[in-house]
Formats: sequence, structure tokens, C-alpha cells
Amino acid sequence: MKGQERDLQRKRIFDVCVSLFALLFFAPLFLWIAVWIKVTSEGPVFFLQSRLGKEGKEFKILKFRTMVVNAEQLGTGLKVEGDFDERITKAGHFLRRTSLDELPQLLNVLYGDMSLVGPRPPATYHPYEGYERYPEWAKKRFAMRPGITGLAQVKVRNSATWEERIRYDVKYVERFHLALDMRILFCTVRQVIKKENIYAEKQKHHLG
Repeated sequence: MKGQERDLQRKRIFDVCVSLFALLFFAPLFLWIAVWIKVTSEGPVFFLQSRLGKEGKEFKILKFRTMVVNAEQLGTGLKVEGDFDERITKAGHFLRRTSLDELPQLLNVLYGDMSLVGPRPPATYHPYEGYERYPEWAKKRFAMRPGITGLAQVKVRNSATWEERIRYDVKYVERFHLALDMRILFCTVRQVIKKENIYAEKQKHHLG
């Protein structure tokens, strides 16, 4: 147990160092993306949404906006049909394919709401209505800070049901160690390059 506690402390130090370095390194890219979003579509640069974090605590996740304003009130609502969804902006298509829309979450990591690796933070209303509605076995996924990427993302990404993804999240929490984080980060980079499973083939992708 003490070994895992040390790993958790080292994980936080690693998160802060890497996210701070990445924010400085990608600052020019952040600026370029922000300008691109503003000149090609109306609305804010960033998309904020309430998510469930560690122990079910709510926080605002930060992403680059990839869809038109109030997209959830248009078309198919909270579901994104795929890359051909007309609500996705010109810049949004590229940002989603390359996962660059996730970059602002480095700020969430720096603030302490998220980690580089961990279970992805679900919306407060999906797949369950609030933290208390989750089954007891599934609540284990909230024992650690949510991540920008995680075991479920490198294993199945959006090509699996929520229950399947939650089971991978629970497995990650139970088996956590720093070496596993390193492997997940490596697999994430490889997956982004190959653009695998950005959208589920048979399951609609959730907005945000």
C-alpha cells in the first residue's frame, strides 16, 4: 500500500511537470488554434462542461470548441453521429481527428482536477444521472483523478459500451502503477497517430 501511495505522489509530480512543460511548449499551437476557431465559426474558443472527478466531485473540463454553439439543441442532440455531423465546425473536424481539442485539459491537470492518465471523466448526467446513481462496483473508477487518457481509451476508445469502458477504468485503479501510466501514454501517442476508433462504428459518440 505504501508503494502505491509513493507512486501516487510521484504521479502528481509527474503530472505537474509534464503539463507545465507541455503548456509552454505548445503555447504557439494554442494561439494558432484559438485564432483558427474564432475566424471560422461564431462563438467562444473553449468548450466547458461539468464532469465528475475524483470521489464524484464536479469540475469544469476544458476543451477547444469543435462544434457550433448550442450544438446539443440541434440535430441529434447529445449524440455525435460521426465525422460527417454537420454541427462540427471546419476547425473541429481537424481538431477531433488529431485529438488536439483535448490539449486545454493540460490546464485541468495543472489545477489538480485531472491527471495525464486515469479514467475519463464522465458528464454529470451520462451514463448515470450523478455520482450517486453509479453502481457500487463502478464507483471504484472515481477513486483516482480522471485522466486526459486512460486504459479504456487505449484498449477500446469509443468502440465499446459505457459498462465495458467502466470495467477497464476499475481495472486501471486496482492495478495502478507508474509503469502502467507510461505504457498508456505511449499507446495513446501511437493511437492518435493512427487515428484509431475516433468514433464508434456501431455506437454514437457522446457530445463533448
